[in-house]
Amino acid sequence: MDDIKDKIRIVIADDSDFVRDGLRIILGMDEDFHVVGCAKNGIEAVELCSKNKVDIILMDIQMPDKDGIEATKEIAKKHLGKVLILTTFDDYELVEKAIQNGAKGYLIKNHTPEKLKQMIKSLYNGVNVLEESIFEKITQKANNVSGNFDDSIYTKRELEIVKAMAEGLSNKDISLKLFISEGTVKNHISTILGKSNLAHRTQLVIYYLTGKKVIT
Repeated sequence: MDDIKDKIRIVIADDSDFVRDGLRIILGMDEDFHVVGCAKNGIEAVELCSKNKVDIILMDIQMPDKDGIEATKEIAKKHLGKVLILTTFDDYELVEKAIQNGAKGYLIKNHTPEKLKQMIKSLYNGVNVLEESIFEKITQKANNVSGNFDDSIYTKRELEIVKAMAEGLSNKDISLKLFISEGTVKNHISTILGKSNLAHRTQLVIYYLTGKKVIT
């Protein structure tokens, strides 16, 4: 990707100079990414996204003036880009709030640069990402919830796809597992989300695992 228009455009929002500069250098050295700008609080993040074409926003939670949760809400409402929460907080309530406000992914700041790049690309390509430890907490919580996920409104094939998504499979993986095309998988997911009255697959997985709908 030599031309900026072909790169994944990223805004980095974090109140730590060290984190911002580190991420800017790491991503800036990769030809697949273009760092549009950096913000030290939620207000600056929203302004950057409003004035530029942005694909992915790496969003910290605790920031001055306007935190990442509130900034995410405004960015999602205005359709300014996909928010990937990148934080030190491994807290289910914060995950729930972030997803309610429109975040498409949630990661803890302990991944290698290559892992982070992979997650950014996954989100850019329409696969919502969720920290493994958070996924485990959701699964554990699901053990204490029964009968709240209404499977009666879905077809057998749709339930197979929901289960596969809950296992963390991408559309490509699901298509290989179920011997159907990726296009068919995408169509099924759109139908499933419509029936569920949910906006994206992370919400759907949480609903499937816990019986609780997190509405954006």
